Amino acid sequence: MTPPVTHAQETPTSPDVLTVDDLREESILDLVDAGDFATAQEWLRVHHVWEVVDAIDRMRPVEAVATFRLLDPERAFDVFEDLEPSGQQAILEVMRGAEFSEFVDSLAPDERARMLGELPAKVARRVLAGLSPDERAMTATLLGYPENSAGRYMTPEVVVLRENLSASAALQHVRNRGAQAETIYTLPVVDTQRRLTGVVDLRELVLADAETTVADLVVTSPPSVRATEPAERAARLMADSDILDLPVIDDAGRLLGLLTFDDADEVIEDADSEDASRQGGAQHWAGHYMAVSVLQLAKTRAVWLVLLLTVSLLTVTVAHSFEDALEQVAALALFIPLLIGTGGKVGTQASSACVRALAIGEVRPSDIARVTLREAATGLLLGAGLGVLAIGAGLFFTGLDVALVVGVSLLLICLLGALVGGLSPLAARKLNIDPALVSAPVVTTVVDVLGLVIYFLVASALLGL
Repeated sequence: MTPPVTHAQETPTSPDVLTVDDLREESILDLVDAGDFATAQEWLRVHHVWEVVDAIDRMRPVEAVATFRLLDPERAFDVFEDLEPSGQQAILEVMRGAEFSEFVDSLAPDERARMLGELPAKVARRVLAGLSPDERAMTATLLGYPENSAGRYMTPEVVVLRENLSASAALQHVRNRGAQAETIYTLPVVDTQRRLTGVVDLRELVLADAETTVADLVVTSPPSVRATEPAERAARLMADSDILDLPVIDDAGRLLGLLTFDDADEVIEDADSEDASRQGGAQHWAGHYMAVSVLQLAKTRAVWLVLLLTVSLLTVTVAHSFEDALEQVAALALFIPLLIGTGGKVGTQASSACVRALAIGEVRPSDIARVTLREAATGLLLGAGLGVLAIGAGLFFTGLDVALVVGVSLLLICLLGALVGGLSPLAARKLNIDPALVSAPVVTTVVDVLGLVIYFLVASALLGL
């Protein structure tokens, strides 16, 4: 087939025609808004799928639909599967009849199931009604697994092998069934009851002698997960095991599907984004940052800010309780921001490190004793060093007595911050609470309040207040 002729090939010297390089500098949104649909189609053709997805995710629904309509059908499916749920909903709402049924039927079952889980009920029912009976049954099965479970993310469309097959027969089986499968790089091996007995890499199968049997190539007891287990745990297992695809089984060990590397990557990205939002003191939102409304952004942040403001009033209460001490030694007030700021930072660092370690499996709730010792030692070491610096700063502004109060307080506050920051995520995991919910903002607030108590108690003891 003759490759399509680009504008640059037609008139390479014409100043009125955009070259491929020009198109990469153009904004698809500007082209659509200007009604220059011919150039917009060319823009969509020369850009990668991920670039098109990013561009559409940034648009308002009307613009997103108009742009999506300009894609050729073959690329449209790839783009649609990677769009944010809001963009998918807008596109589905304008499709009708045979076009709608053909489109939703062609989506991968796992992508379709996750999309339905985020769409409004009315749109989800319409999607299910537009599916063929086989696709509807497959999608309903995936929707039967818990949200964010491995079952929701796995693909049931896999090529399975039997151990008694020869390499040549197995390859022919892959050729016959591979077009209907989402992946063929990892080939599960099952027994007559469809129980997983191992896996074979396609590479090993291709390089093997024709008469070699699958039994000679199979890797027995491969990593696997049950369909009801969290998808994030499965994705982390794939990263730790350095595998492309992870078998998903039921309680009896029967093969249900595979979690592929691209879906695992999506799971980890979503989990990391959610943790980052919560560690920053905001609710996680679905959608592209540039497309979400200012009101929605404010809502995701307001809840936590109101909660933290309420808790922070305890700081005012503590300061008010020691008002007499502040009146007697006014210099104590100078160092309050330094102490609570430093303590909060120490707690945030410990919390972030522990949340990450929990997420990737480096730390478990059963490690609480070891974590306590490590964070206590770290807090004391940091506190000793920072405390010496704080004494020097105190001597510059006040006398030795107040400087010693600041130094000793900072030592104890750093110890407190490290312990609260390191142990809070572990306690949360033990209580089946997302560790990110009790991370940086909560830890900072707790350390601020208790740090002030420590400061004034040390001042009372050393200064005789």
